[in-house]
Amino acid sequence: MLKVECTQGINSVPRDEWNSLVGGESPFLEWDWLASLEDSGAVGPESGWLPRPLLARDGGRLVGACPVYLKLHSEGEFVFDYAWADAAERAGIRYYPKLLVGVPFTPVTGARLLTAPDVDRGETIRKLGSALQEICLREQMSGVHINFCRESEAAALIEQSGDTGVTNPYMLRVGIQYHWKNANYRTFDDYLDQFRSKRRNQIKRERREMTQEGISIETLTGDAITDDLFEPMFACYLATIESHHWGRQYLNSRFFELLRDRFKHRLCVVVARRGNEIIASTTNVLKGDTLYGRYWGALQDARFLHFNVCYYAAIEYCIAAGIERFEPGAGGDYKFLRGFDPQPTYSLHFLAEPRLAQAVAAFLERERNQANEMIDHLRKNSALKPTRDSKDRTREFPTRG
Repeated sequence: MLKVECTQGINSVPRDEWNSLVGGESPFLEWDWLASLEDSGAVGPESGWLPRPLLARDGGRLVGACPVYLKLHSEGEFVFDYAWADAAERAGIRYYPKLLVGVPFTPVTGARLLTAPDVDRGETIRKLGSALQEICLREQMSGVHINFCRESEAAALIEQSGDTGVTNPYMLRVGIQYHWKNANYRTFDDYLDQFRSKRRNQIKRERREMTQEGISIETLTGDAITDDLFEPMFACYLATIESHHWGRQYLNSRFFELLRDRFKHRLCVVVARRGNEIIASTTNVLKGDTLYGRYWGALQDARFLHFNVCYYAAIEYCIAAGIERFEPGAGGDYKFLRGFDPQPTYSLHFLAEPRLAQAVAAFLERERNQANEMIDHLRKNSALKPTRDSKDRTREFPTRG
């Protein structure tokens, strides 16, 4: 008999037990990352992110789980529902608290409904999805939001029968990110050869600028990342936040210390120096065949520094190490111009109040159509020569309700 319940934080789950469900999935789902967010205070009551991992046990054995947070606001999610909250308030519908399934402050796709490798994954996903709806209704929350989930998870939950008696289905949202793919490049010049001449020459000029400015760039992984680098890494993270009026500081110095102690084996750090002085860095995370860009910042200004530290150095590393994909994070048309092509992202949304659910469903249908059209257009007009299949489309899901 499957027993499903929420617990108080990731620290209440044994590390090896949780990680046995994560397996080769996103590094941001691993116990060390989630626990570091909690232990540093970046996640907790003061931040409005209350960790409530959902656990499914069969005879005491953990066979399914979700990283769940009770949210008191919509900050740090990267799937923006502020307009929905405003509409709910105008209609006299309480929007907060809500349940969020995802990784705090991390717009990276990965499994959101974790299952043991020897169970029926589809069935367990549906049971976890139903349990989230039941908790939402029982605790009188406004909804459940499953952000940056896998395509297969979205399909399974949209098609579920709704055996709990819930009439409102999960609704699909499609977003767009820009990812780099390794087409078996041998060198960075091989990659440049895939651009049309104007864009290729522009990238070469941007890279030459570093030499002219006397800036050296180094990429470090694992134990090659010395402990004294973590303080400037945090300083660079703060610099980005302070330089933008919309910046929000979600992380603190303690979190970077915990990354040093717990997560160094997953890190890939790019450091820019002028002489011996660190002037910029980006903190990336590496697992399997994918590099994930996370925290960039510069302590000094230099022309094209951002592109070189965030993108070109990472691409060069991926080519040398045989990494298949580089996901640099959310946003940025400038990524598209530098060979990052659009990819769909998926999220699922269950809203308990029928009026609000109906209005959001109509909005999401229009938004999905726009996203599909935009992805098709961008793929057909890629900055790269048409050596890859540009006919891929976002999946056409059934959209019940």
